[in-house]
Amino acid sequence: MLSFLDALKRILVGRPFRTERLKQAPLRKRLALPIFSASALSSIAYAPDEVMLTLALAGSAAMSFSPSVGLAIMVVLLVIIASYRQSVKAYPSGGGDYQIASVNLGPRAGTTVAAALLVDFVLTVAVSISSASHYVIAAFPALAGHQAWVATAGVVILTVLNLRGSGRSKLGAAAPVYLFIGVVLVMLALGGLYAATGTLGTSPSAGFTVVPDPDYPHGLTGLAGVLLVLRAFSTGSAALTGVEVPISNVHILAAPKARNAAKVLALLGLFAAILTLGTMYLARAVKVNVVEDPTQDLMFNGGPIPADYIQNPVLGQLAEAIFGGASLGFYLVLALTVAVLLMAAHTSFNSFPNLASHLATDGYLPRQLRTRGDRLGFSNGILSLSIAAIVLIWLFNADVPTLIQLYVVGVFVSFTLSQLGMIKHWGRELAQTPDKRVRARIHRSRMLNIAGFLMTAAVLVIVLGTRLIHGAWLAVLGIAVLFILMDALHRHYVDVDGELAIDERDSATALPARVHALVLVSSVRKPVLRALSFARASRPSKIDAIVVDADSEQTEATLAKWAELGIPVPITVLASPYREISAPLIEHIRSIKRDSPRDLVVVYIPEYVVGRWWEQLVHNQTAMRIKNRLHYEPGVVVASVPWRLASSDSSMSLGSLNSTPISNPKDKP
Repeated sequence: MLSFLDALKRILVGRPFRTERLKQAPLRKRLALPIFSASALSSIAYAPDEVMLTLALAGSAAMSFSPSVGLAIMVVLLVIIASYRQSVKAYPSGGGDYQIASVNLGPRAGTTVAAALLVDFVLTVAVSISSASHYVIAAFPALAGHQAWVATAGVVILTVLNLRGSGRSKLGAAAPVYLFIGVVLVMLALGGLYAATGTLGTSPSAGFTVVPDPDYPHGLTGLAGVLLVLRAFSTGSAALTGVEVPISNVHILAAPKARNAAKVLALLGLFAAILTLGTMYLARAVKVNVVEDPTQDLMFNGGPIPADYIQNPVLGQLAEAIFGGASLGFYLVLALTVAVLLMAAHTSFNSFPNLASHLATDGYLPRQLRTRGDRLGFSNGILSLSIAAIVLIWLFNADVPTLIQLYVVGVFVSFTLSQLGMIKHWGRELAQTPDKRVRARIHRSRMLNIAGFLMTAAVLVIVLGTRLIHGAWLAVLGIAVLFILMDALHRHYVDVDGELAIDERDSATALPARVHALVLVSSVRKPVLRALSFARASRPSKIDAIVVDADSEQTEATLAKWAELGIPVPITVLASPYREISAPLIEHIRSIKRDSPRDLVVVYIPEYVVGRWWEQLVHNQTAMRIKNRLHYEPGVVVASVPWRLASSDSSMSLGSLNSTPISNPKDKP
């Protein structure tokens, strides 16, 4: 019979999967493209917004510069994709940036990349789900002001689905992305057609006037204007996240793996460039206005905007201008945008636990993260990601512009170090390759990776220079703290492995001179008699019962009962003037070890097996404290003797019956 918690787990997670189910067919390009590109394509839902609301600080005229900023971002995207196509050919095993940096730049660089990626995966979930919550509010305005609750619900749903392994359907993951691409392309084509014929409508915010920030009285002129454009570029660089997904999953592609991954990268870049630039150009054509605080930064006919106005994201306003508000096309765009944002977050729910498992295997994270759960997912990694994302959502109230300030730093750290690692890789290959044609091909690949390194390093400098004081310092701090913790944990595991390694002085056949059994007695009851039976059955060299005299009346009663029953085991009373249990027992054990250093001391402790959570609070506490103290004593073994109370019958699961030796109160001791 399952306990309540086990039953609840089965309802939420489902029945366990057999290990054989882990084996899956290789992923074909037509399914890999949407699955691997979901994270990159989902940035269309928020990257144009970030560029425009940053430029809006300099007024409405400055927002017309947003397509040019978008074009610069797409140039960087295409350079990164071209350089990644070289990386994937050199490292088709699926280790991604972490493997490239570790192999070519050393473990410290690999740890830095890993820490940056883990932070970035958490932010991907927080940003994607927070952005999705705003699209949900665009469809259901009554939820305005509750975006943190909507986002939290989204994270919880994704967590449960990933714990269940429900995200394993490839077609179910690919369909929303293909539909999103198709619907947005149709919307952009219609918008272009309407613009060409002069029938293009305007957005709901077109009639508003953007109030410039006092720090930018002259628009984008001067040094302040240049810095604002660079800041808009850095915030819009959120569109570049997710490009690393294909290189981290090459190993699950169908053969030829490297060539298919390169094709997926090329198509990902093509779709991302078309959708992002099309969205940004049409957004200006329909006069979309987005600002950080609509009540303060927007005006209507020289006065405040309507009190009930809700600022919808750029893609939502664009859909309303082209399809019309409350139309099927409008709601279809919103629904598919939410779906692709959820798929982007789902990608992180795969990537974060997988990377954490690799790191745990290498000794950089707790080893609990490397094991799979009942449904073959890395459950501990999934839960860790979920908790971290929810904390960020509530810390920043699911505000996408604020979260974006933390975003991108991690991914550009990994981009830059990965490209630097590839430069070193190709240099090593050149030194080992005499063939001229092969060397020429290596030179081309190296030049592409050099271009990628210079570009990503420049963007990283821009991101840090323009956003550090706006919140990016938190991401830098998170990466640094995670790096320090991972490095310290790795050194700890290395030290422990060295301490536990067997050398020629160790012997698997060495036996103690004698075994001295001690049975801990508090009062003479069935659990104590069962512990005595177990101790005697092990045939030790010597056996003693131990009573710690913390209560003289109880001690006298115990000794009297002992004599009355005629138990054939000598009993020793240990004085305890301060009513402690552990200290006198440990001192007695140490005296035994001083007289006979080679003796093994086995302490038998009766324990109750209970069925209700609150019973654990009122039983076994003394035994737990004694065991914790005895674990630090050399040459001492603690043997717990379980006694099952009646309450444990109703909550005993089949697994515990099969794995734990449990006494029954009806058995004779």
